[in-house]
Amino acid sequence: MSQPCSLCQADAASDYTVAPRADEIALCPACLEGVEVGPSDDPHWHCLHDAIWSTTPAVQVVAWRLLHQLPAAPWARDLLDIAYLEDDVRGWAEAGLPDDSGIEHRDSNGSLLAQGDTVVLIKDLPVKGAGFTAKRGTSVRGISLVADNAEHIEGRVEGQRIVILTKFVKKS
Repeated sequence: MSQPCSLCQADAASDYTVAPRADEIALCPACLEGVEVGPSDDPHWHCLHDAIWSTTPAVQVVAWRLLHQLPAAPWARDLLDIAYLEDDVRGWAEAGLPDDSGIEHRDSNGSLLAQGDTVVLIKDLPVKGAGFTAKRGTSVRGISLVADNAEHIEGRVEGQRIVILTKFVKKS
């Protein structure tokens, strides 16, 4: 009898090596396809709610990578915001992320921004639809880079996730 999938607990899972290390986890055909081709925002991937909290680092790495490939799914972004990975596990997860976009996110001073950086707002910004103004000097921690637009980043201000133009921030 085969072992259950490490992500969704489905039967008939096969071994998958989590690069760049040699650690292996069991993945069902649906999860394996998502890892190799990329996931779609479909109910199957809600299994990542449990997988990201696994005690097995290789399972955490695969779940984190899949969540990063679902930038349009609000639930995935929210889950990434609260997920915690040890530094070595996070480095392992980031090492396997595809980065073929060639897009560079730069702040108002031209400094290169990276996923998870902290930035400071350099201008008061009215937040459309939220009814508040993000004040100059506000620190935004743990930013996310918008994959298809070099001028946009995402971050939490006053408990709301907002899109911020890079020309209005500086790296701290």
